[in-house]
Amino acid sequence: MDIPRPEFPATLDVEALLGGGWRPLPFHQFILKIYSRCDLHCDWCYVYEHADQSWRSQPRRMSDAIVDRTAARIAEHAKAHDLPEVTVVLHGGEPLLAGADMIARTVRTIRAAVERPVKAVVQTNGVRLDETFLDVFAELDIHVGVSLDGDQVANDRHRLFADGRSSYPQVENALRLLGKDAYRHLFNGILCTIDVRNPAIATYEALLEFDPPTVDFLLPHGNWSSPPPFRIPNEAGVPYADFLIPIFDRFYRTERKRTDVRLFTEIIRLLVGGKSHTESIGLSPVLMAVVETNGAIQQSDILKSSYPGAPATPLHVLTDPFDAALTEPAIIARQLGAGALAPECRGCEVMSVCGGGLYAHRYDEQSGFMNRSVYCPDLLALIRHIHRTLEADLAAVRSRKSDS
Repeated sequence: MDIPRPEFPATLDVEALLGGGWRPLPFHQFILKIYSRCDLHCDWCYVYEHADQSWRSQPRRMSDAIVDRTAARIAEHAKAHDLPEVTVVLHGGEPLLAGADMIARTVRTIRAAVERPVKAVVQTNGVRLDETFLDVFAELDIHVGVSLDGDQVANDRHRLFADGRSSYPQVENALRLLGKDAYRHLFNGILCTIDVRNPAIATYEALLEFDPPTVDFLLPHGNWSSPPPFRIPNEAGVPYADFLIPIFDRFYRTERKRTDVRLFTEIIRLLVGGKSHTESIGLSPVLMAVVETNGAIQQSDILKSSYPGAPATPLHVLTDPFDAALTEPAIIARQLGAGALAPECRGCEVMSVCGGGLYAHRYDEQSGFMNRSVYCPDLLALIRHIHRTLEADLAAVRSRKSDS
């Protein structure tokens, strides 16, 4: 495969990098954990069900004082780096539990402080999403992403209330409402965590029924020490590629103009030499910081699936600017691209496309994150399939040109 590859240093030496003139890139996205509890009991949730249980000591709701200081810190960072715009993602737990008034106040406070374009997004399980929230979101141009894993049977495998009730009817109603003309422009897309026991095409069609602008298929979080479902490390088989490839074929031939599938679009962009726009694939630097409910500044909270304290830094919005996080070794490693990959990844034919996979999926309790993804075989099979599809299309175009 002829895929462009960046250069990388042979070893990772943070002091030498900084002393040699390398500089980290500023954060462009700020994820605010405005509410630390949830109204669902999803059995694979990385916040509540994995290694890090720090949510138990977090305040339920981000205080106004922390919101105000976070807004000032974002403004400080944006001004220092002359950012043209920033993105703020309101997250949880379940952010809608904070209430429409608190969400509105948070967005207004940040926009007033930053004094430049701020894209605001709420990522929700959809259970509480109604006209009250959507009217506020429409007034403030707050976009909405909703989590759904397919039809009711698929969704009920994991996304249930604590008492075992299905959440599907409420989420279905929310998505129907979000698809109405008054709110359609706010629809950011659907996140779907893969369960390979669900029929792939039926799952895809169940999501397309809501006409989302984007579908993002997520690999369930796991690593070498705590493997994800049906992904047995170092054993044959590619169950996640087997799930995704039929969906890609359908998407590529018939659905691309209707609904984007972010994973596939990112792989295609990387195969033709572009840059990734997501941390799950490719080598583009991670430009995101998380603020916990108590004001602690953290790395991606997906790292909570690795070990207790994995996303933590010693920083806090009350005492530290976001610039201080840019020199944290773990954040530097996530901006170095190939230089922070395991040796076996550096020699791989799809390195610049796969990028080692999602950082959290590389973890091993013996060797840390300097490993290939636990999903390596699936990613390799999927990328190769997409590459072959593109090559076949290019060959067909060349053939038609030579015949004309």
